[in-house]
Amino acid sequence: MPLPRLKPNEKRTFFLHTAYSSFEGVVLGILALNEFVFLKSMQGSNYQMSLLFQFSMAVFILLFLMHEWLKRVENRMSLLRKTAIYTRLPMLGLAFFPTNSGAYTDSSFYHFIFLGIFLVYYLGALVINPTINLLLKTNYEHQHFGKLYSYSTSLNKIIMLIITFIYGALLDQNFYIFKWSLPLTGLLSMIGLWLLSTIPFEEKLIHFKQSFWESVKASSLDMAQILKRNKPYRHFEIGFMFYGFSFMVSVTVIAIFFYEGLDLNYTSVAFYKNAYNILAIILLPYFGGLLGNLDPRKFSVLTYSSIFLYIFFLMLTVWVPAYNEIFGIKLYYVLILYIIANGVFAATMVLLWNIGSAYFCKPEEAGTYQSVHLFLTGFRALFAPTLGVFFYEHFGLITTFTIALLSLSVAIGVNIWSYRKDRKIIPSPID
Repeated sequence: MPLPRLKPNEKRTFFLHTAYSSFEGVVLGILALNEFVFLKSMQGSNYQMSLLFQFSMAVFILLFLMHEWLKRVENRMSLLRKTAIYTRLPMLGLAFFPTNSGAYTDSSFYHFIFLGIFLVYYLGALVINPTINLLLKTNYEHQHFGKLYSYSTSLNKIIMLIITFIYGALLDQNFYIFKWSLPLTGLLSMIGLWLLSTIPFEEKLIHFKQSFWESVKASSLDMAQILKRNKPYRHFEIGFMFYGFSFMVSVTVIAIFFYEGLDLNYTSVAFYKNAYNILAIILLPYFGGLLGNLDPRKFSVLTYSSIFLYIFFLMLTVWVPAYNEIFGIKLYYVLILYIIANGVFAATMVLLWNIGSAYFCKPEEAGTYQSVHLFLTGFRALFAPTLGVFFYEHFGLITTFTIALLSLSVAIGVNIWSYRKDRKIIPSPID
């Protein structure tokens, strides 16, 4: 589709955001295999690997603090550049990691350095993500926002898919190529964020009547009141907690199972990740229109059912382990069904997770409701990934996946019960 007629500011913003998205596509394509690199190349433990995923989600528990602090920052673009340096520069230290297995099996020193570097990396999202939203909302006309954002995001996804597959093939040739690719990723991320920081933005100094900590306290009370008063939204988030527990318990175990149970190489892992993501990109426009016509509680049943199926099909490979090897890719027949279910899940969850909470409130309250949602995401990330590894190591794969499936069943039940109880979508229900 052609670009709409844009104002000069919109053109510059679109160019810079698309350039940032391109660099970020390379970054995300490499980081897509990070957990597997930690297990296969660095011989990290299962519990240590769970922390790698845990860090990416648990940082959201700090978001409501950052939300109040960012309001008080006088130079947001300068902060963005500093964040790029402070959170990405440590990745250059990975260039000094060894290239022999003994260095990783004899000591956990490099494992903890690796985890520390990525904890710092993920903390950057607390500044970067809200700033991107602010820059785009400030410079894009409302009627152009969705189309321009989708162009940049689509390019990002396409680049990510290509890089993931190439990187997987390179890792199969050299297990330790990560010591060069990850520092390069840090540099590319800094360049992308510097381009983002040049998007036109007029700083506005706001004078606050409350101190920072008074604002944080008021914000916390407001979040608690939302869950107390808005029953449909509370039910939605209860369902999300059970889903999120299931997802976080299973996601780390899936990475372990790919390595220990299915003995996949990097190329095979890249194939499975790309296959369901390609399907998700194809399905996304359809499900985007569907969510616009459905209560999120009803839509969530589709999302939770799809992850239920993909976990079930993955578990099925224990009893049906038949596969064929094609061009170095270990293609398990049952995992074709896993790819289809995971594609539906990826296409629906990105919508439900990002904008589902906005359906339960007035437009001006959407940011606050999403903050509640992200805080709860960070809360469950504090324990669920590690608990998944505990279940796996003490009770085995089948028990772990069964726990995940039972939790999903509760999530589906809560949303069906809530939707049937209150069929009307109320903009801001106060009971």
